[in-house]
Amino acid sequence: MICLDSALAFHELTETVPRRVCIAIGLKEWEPRIAQPPVQIVRFGPQMLKAGTRTHLIAGVSVNIYKPAKTVADLFHHAFHHALRQGRDGPKADVTRALQAMKEGLRLGKATPAEIARYADQAGIWSKVQPYLEAMTVEG
Repeated sequence: MICLDSALAFHELTETVPRRVCIAIGLKEWEPRIAQPPVQIVRFGPQMLKAGTRTHLIAGVSVNIYKPAKTVADLFHHAFHHALRQGRDGPKADVTRALQAMKEGLRLGKATPAEIARYADQAGIWSKVQPYLEAMTVEG
């Protein structure tokens, strides 16, 4: 499955061109060795791996890509659980990227607050995502 930054780019929720193709695989799946293009493998548990995918036809090839709301939740999950190993600035930068994706997804109508909440809950990070989502959806 295409995930994280690659899914963001596909859904036009970022202007950044990913340096690698992000691919999600299961926790115990064999890791493919791909020379080109550069690939980043991300491991997801069974529930996170299966949820929120859609098949798109790209150059005649069926490709599974996570939906925009699922991608936003995955970015937060990655920021909260995986980026901590990258040092002090890693998590902050990853949360900022997730917030920008959430903002664009909501603004463009590609994700709803309910969808983001559902995927964040499935990922076990709803309590951390909720304040950000509420702040973005509060009517002023």
